[in-house]
Amino acid sequence: MFGYTEEQIAWFGLTFGVGAFMLYMVFIIVQLARESKAGRFGTFVLFLALGVGLIGFVAKGIIKYVMGVE
Repeated sequence: MFGYTEEQIAWFGLTFGVGAFMLYMVFIIVQLARESKAGRFGTFVLFLALGVGLIGFVAKGIIKYVMGVE
């Protein structure tokens, strides 16, 4: 497709597509904290509870890069 292999398209989608969804999730968490008037500690708890998956995904990418597995 347009001179790109399936692997290149999948890498682009995984890297930038999932990254965009992660930024959108951060926006949703911030909005949730604002609407619920959670305060500083409540916002921290929301980011801790809902952001653990985001941190895991980023950590996986960093670990793969450091190990040179890609």
